[in-house]
Amino acid sequence: MASTKLQTDISKFMSYVLRHAPHEVGLHLDSEGWVPFIDLKKAVLDRFDVSEADILEVIASNPKKRFTLMDDRIRAAQGHSVAVDLALIASVPPSTLFHGTALESWPAIQASGLKKMQRHHVHLSPDVETAKIVATRRKGDHIILEIDAARMHAEGHSFFVSDNGIWLTDHVPSQYLSPLAGPAS
Repeated sequence: MASTKLQTDISKFMSYVLRHAPHEVGLHLDSEGWVPFIDLKKAVLDRFDVSEADILEVIASNPKKRFTLMDDRIRAAQGHSVAVDLALIASVPPSTLFHGTALESWPAIQASGLKKMQRHHVHLSPDVETAKIVATRRKGDHIILEIDAARMHAEGHSFFVSDNGIWLTDHVPSQYLSPLAGPAS
């Protein structure tokens, strides 16, 4: 079994190549972001001294469930900056969703809402705990935002849910946002 640090390094590498730069390791994603697992395995083994079992453990144990492995193919569950169509179906969201972010970003978010930036969607967590995990990966103090998803949906905004249960939307206007009390801890 690979060390925790090595597992993290492998996960970051796989996320990077499956979401942003497959060409850097000779991968070719299909239109929905899938690549043969054997091709990804080769790219990982070329970079890290690990076994296939180690790679499968990284996929299975990833706390954010970043990867979908199906029928000898793998893809990132969401977060792509390269052109892919995850074939997501519009869904009715739970009444409230959450987003963890850097506290220093809050003034800009208050002014213009949550934007997808270079990604395909804004990522929203189904619960506060998941949003806290996301927030703690941001530099500096962080904040958890509550999104009135029911009102957004009722007013015509579309939502999608990724393979790993993360909710996606194009934009969250500021009128649907409110901070939970204080920085997340």
